Amino acid sequence: MSTTGGPTESQLSRTAQDSPALRTSSQKSHDSGEPRRVVVTRSEAADGPLSSELRSLGLPVLLWPAVAVEMAEKGPLEDALERAASFDWFVFASRYAVAAVTQILPKSPGGVRVAAVGQATAQVLRQRGWPVDLLPSDANAAALVEAFETTGAMKGSRVLFPASSRALPTIATGLTQLGAEVVQVEAYRTESSATLDVEDCRSWISRGGIGAVTFASPSAVDELEHALGKTDFDRLLSTATAVAIGPTTARALSDRGHTPALAESATLHGLAHTAHRLLQRSEAPPR
Repeated sequence: MSTTGGPTESQLSRTAQDSPALRTSSQKSHDSGEPRRVVVTRSEAADGPLSSELRSLGLPVLLWPAVAVEMAEKGPLEDALERAASFDWFVFASRYAVAAVTQILPKSPGGVRVAAVGQATAQVLRQRGWPVDLLPSDANAAALVEAFETTGAMKGSRVLFPASSRALPTIATGLTQLGAEVVQVEAYRTESSATLDVEDCRSWISRGGIGAVTFASPSAVDELEHALGKTDFDRLLSTATAVAIGPTTARALSDRGHTPALAESATLHGLAHTAHRLLQRSEAPPR
């Protein structure tokens, strides 16, 4: 099973290297003498994992929480988990889904296999003592569906998919097409953040002091554009490089006319190190 309609990972990586935003951002930095900041758009504290990783690399960070994540009403998920033994697979597409399920069901139910999207999700599962039976090499929903397809054993399987309120149909539709019965339950809600200081964001955009903007989900792209307005969002990414954690997030940016850099791995570690590498390259003196 394959997907079409967006740029490939290699195309994203290649085009990002010659991004006009990367060159313009570099020039502004040298003109002002001010160190360029890296924006974190995911919801996390000042000492959160992405912010801490960026600071460990010597990069100053701006927290622009574009999205807020809240646990959904527990009733539907509790009802599904009471019937955990009736499922053949649990599918987790994010660490938030893991958190929601393990709050109710701390231990993995016997006889149920577990699939994860992305190393970060798999890591959280393992930290909580859950096995990971299926983990595609590419950290996206389409790759997970393809991995299930290669097993050739989905027909008649029952799958529990604890999902975001904004989950794309890729997993549920793809597994259903393979013959599985998919029970999708809202486990957490992704909303616009009430703590984003939009005026401060616009001040930074006007000063040209931002070198890169990190996006860990398509929702972060949607909400930051909504909060800033299209004009300021476009202005930001005309002078700062967008760095996307994976292909789905990258497509949300390319659909808006911006060429993102794709993280070297679909993890917060990969997101931070890609931002660092791109900023180092832009600051290198001309030969």
